[in-house]
Amino acid sequence: MAKGVEWALHTLLNLDMIGGGPVGSGQLAEAHGLSPSYLNKQLQQLARAELVVSVPGPRGGFRLAKPLEVITLLDVVEAIEGGTQLFHCTEIRCCGKIGELSPPPTDACAVNAAMRRAEQAWRQALSAQSLADIRAELDRTPMTRQVIRSALN
Repeated sequence: MAKGVEWALHTLLNLDMIGGGPVGSGQLAEAHGLSPSYLNKQLQQLARAELVVSVPGPRGGFRLAKPLEVITLLDVVEAIEGGTQLFHCTEIRCCGKIGELSPPPTDACAVNAAMRRAEQAWRQALSAQSLADIRAELDRTPMTRQVIRSALN
């Protein structure tokens, strides 16, 4: 999974902790020592997924488009990575000497089926956890909000 998912998650949580935004992409990037152009790419993907809204103007930037309670981890992963399947079966069971010595398969690839089940379980687990759940964990660390507010002001 790309680092962009991690940065997107932190950015959404940071926007919530400072009241929802708007905050400029440069300011958000500086808070974590990132390249503004790199983070802006993630923010644009979040905007296309309607997780943030771009606010124009001198006091503009990005703000949350929805409350954290309705944004799931899967929403963020799909915004950054897309919704494509992670495993791609290429039917290697039919290649090489094994393929030459075996009759043509008449059943589904067991490896492919197992990977599909695992990916489905992973996606269900991601969709069951909201960013509000993560925020609740962060709120147990008293300094978190203060540090984020200081870094973004």
